[in-house]
Amino acid sequence: MDIRKISIVGRGAMGIMYGQFFSQRMPEGSVRFIADEARVESYLRSPVTCNGKPCHFSYLPYSADAEPADLVIFAVKFKDLETVIHQIGNHIGKNTVILSLLNGLTSEDILSRAFGNDRVLLCTAQGMDAVKKGNHMTYSFLGTLSIGTCDGKSSDFFTALCSFFDSVGLPYDTPSDMKKRLWEKLVLNTGVNQAAAVFRTDYRGLKQNGRPREVMIEAMREAIAAGRAEGIELDDQLVPRWLALIDSLDRDGKPSLCQDLEAGRPTEVELFSGTIRRLGKAHGISTPANDFLYDNIKKMEQGGN
Repeated sequence: MDIRKISIVGRGAMGIMYGQFFSQRMPEGSVRFIADEARVESYLRSPVTCNGKPCHFSYLPYSADAEPADLVIFAVKFKDLETVIHQIGNHIGKNTVILSLLNGLTSEDILSRAFGNDRVLLCTAQGMDAVKKGNHMTYSFLGTLSIGTCDGKSSDFFTALCSFFDSVGLPYDTPSDMKKRLWEKLVLNTGVNQAAAVFRTDYRGLKQNGRPREVMIEAMREAIAAGRAEGIELDDQLVPRWLALIDSLDRDGKPSLCQDLEAGRPTEVELFSGTIRRLGKAHGISTPANDFLYDNIKKMEQGGN
């Protein structure tokens, strides 16, 4: 099982970053972005750049009579996932590896119900600082993809993806407990994404001591408490490790939720503080920092200050 053809759904910052990375290392036409016909036409009218260089991507509509991809990467917003699943058609075949770059804990479950557990791998991306403004995307750090299987066992799909990443030099790791790794990423996003948005700051404002950093840290601690209540073994050094990562990022970069608010797009707040609040109520855990962030982000989504 070889990965020679890739389809990417979603031309946001993550889709562009990985699309450009793979396009530069694979034969022309091997990487294609897929979408509905109207969006494909829009993409063709508005080309994008990555770190100042034009991206010469190929585009195909869902309805195209094309062979299934060997790897399909979902990089859409969560609200669009179900719609995409019903439209993607013959781009997914019996040997297609499926990878989700979506935040939160639920996208892989949704994809597994649609396409089967074996081909849907668990994945989380961390350490990148991609920022998309209009049709221009920049990043300094590609970050690392963590991948694994739903049952923790190896599979032909998992082996094929690891071999492919090795061949193109993509940074990745294979944690023994991917469910724990997904929760660790949720802890990070619950703090960094939401604090940057509510306090209208970039990473610079989160690196220095002050109210944004304090709220970010408290939100992460609440997420850890929720994860532990769910049976996930999150250690006490997780917050310091995430702070070290945040402090290493480009100070002018911004997390995705902040970028969504600035662009007038719906945010993924339900995947972050929405999840922690619901679990907090279920387990009797107080979540004042996440309550504060949730309420303010919802207000900002509706045009409030």
